[in-house]
Amino acid sequence: MTRPLALLLATALAGAAQADPPEILSAVADRQGDGWRVSVTLRHPDTGWEHYADGWRVETGDGTVLGTRVLVHPHEQEQPFTRALSGIALPDGAPLFVRARCLVDGWGTGLVPLERR
Repeated sequence: MTRPLALLLATALAGAAQADPPEILSAVADRQGDGWRVSVTLRHPDTGWEHYADGWRVETGDGTVLGTRVLVHPHEQEQPFTRALSGIALPDGAPLFVRARCLVDGWGTGLVPLERR
């Protein structure tokens, strides 16, 4: 590999590693019949089909996934944006969290507590 090509590749990979993860601005659950409706507001610097926030999920403290909302398209012109997932069974009293995902960087490491109303 030539030196200029190696430098270009290293720069591109460093930029991808430093991409901003999706930011969870709010995460609330409202009782809906026998289940819950979870609404999550995200902000992410979506750049198009190649790089966008593509989901979020509700987790217990031990990482058990209770529900996942897949986001199927970028939201470049709609930031921040809110999407919901209905019919989730949430255990009583246990602390729950939301984690967001980006198409390029995968699941983020940050967890936001889920507020029940």
